Amino acid sequence: MGVHSPAVWFGFTALVAGLLVLDLGVLNRRSHVLSFREAISWSTGLVTIALLFGVFLWVQEGIKPALEYYTGYVIELSLSVDNLFVFLLIFQYFAVPAALQPRILKWGIIGALVLRGIMISLGAILLAQFHWIIYVFGGILILTGIRMFHGTGDRIEPDRNPLVRAARRVIPMVEAYDGQKFFTRTHKGWLATPLFLVLLMVEWSDLIFAIDSIPAIFAVTRDPFIVYSSNVFAVLGLRALYFVLAGMMDRFEYLKPGVAAILVFVGVKMLINGILPVPIGISLGVIVGILGLSMVISMRKTRATAPEGR
Repeated sequence: MGVHSPAVWFGFTALVAGLLVLDLGVLNRRSHVLSFREAISWSTGLVTIALLFGVFLWVQEGIKPALEYYTGYVIELSLSVDNLFVFLLIFQYFAVPAALQPRILKWGIIGALVLRGIMISLGAILLAQFHWIIYVFGGILILTGIRMFHGTGDRIEPDRNPLVRAARRVIPMVEAYDGQKFFTRTHKGWLATPLFLVLLMVEWSDLIFAIDSIPAIFAVTRDPFIVYSSNVFAVLGLRALYFVLAGMMDRFEYLKPGVAAILVFVGVKMLINGILPVPIGISLGVIVGILGLSMVISMRKTRATAPEGR
């Protein structure tokens, strides 16, 4: 585990707190659908800040922590983009009006930050106590990558989700949305709205996503600070990135196979680390190369299949 200077801890904490206040408390205090220009501007700004934080780490602590951070950030960002496809499917399944989606994304991100902190702490404790669990993590990533490549688990079936089924059994609910309310008052008392179910599904999907993504970044570094900081910067940009990609998800046909290949690569890296360690610079190059190639191939196919005149 790395030992970080107070400047690094203070810089990270202050930066994240400032971004959360600016995003959720000032610019988007009232949840609204971001325009494409707003979403692009905010996404670009967050990516730039995340990259600059890596430069800050480089200056403060050297090249190795910075490269570990960048590798973790690229892994988490690519997996986060894939998770946006799941969000889109959930919104489509529940027919969530566009005006209500920002509220779900807002609370989903807050929940994700808390979940990541818990999962990373548990992962660090497990790795410290049981070194062999790294091989379990590697196996999980390889199996997940193979399943993702074959499209297994892409369907969204809330009626079979244990959390949703339990909620419907325990919590009284109404059938229709009531604006942005998770609970509404009726003559029968306080009842949950379908928006609450959507939030449960989003948080559930992020929990499943964390089970894949946290082991992936522990293949890069065992430093909880770098693991968490790279996760946080990837998660912070999710809401704006959703509005950038929501209208063109179908243009990234090969992104999911690319993410699957990254998971398999990271899983194999975990399994062979004791015999043939892969330098962090090579890992970063391979991951960026896979992600970039999948996006280039996707865009070329989109252009080739687009009707003439578009």
